Amino acid sequence: QVQLVESGGGLVQAGGSLRLSCAASGYTFSINRMGWYRQAPGKQREWVASIYNSGNTNYADSVKGRFIISRDDAKNTLYLQMNSLKPEDTAVYFCSMVTSTRFWGQGTQVTVSS
Repeated sequence: QVQLVESGGGLVQAGGSLRLSCAASGYTFSINRMGWYRQAPGKQREWVASIYNSGNTNYADSVKGRFIISRDDAKNTLYLQMNSLKPEDTAVYFCSMVTSTRFWGQGTQVTVSS
């Protein structure tokens, strides 16, 4: 059974940094890509960043230049380094894995105070 477990969320002041982690387990198939999404209160879930098997990365315009997505294949872990955080980055952040289907983690709360 595939499991994605996020960690690293918390409360931080504007301008600060956090690093989110997503530990993946229980899969034996090829991963197409992994990514991060977020959902703020009262809003739809939105895409933040993706990393592909090739190592290529993509970012939403709202986080480009501030967030960095990476992965450690030996640890089966996905990361999101978040710098220069803004109050509008406040949301629950979800890890996603895409194979022939999409899997989601349970989410981790990030709160940025002004």
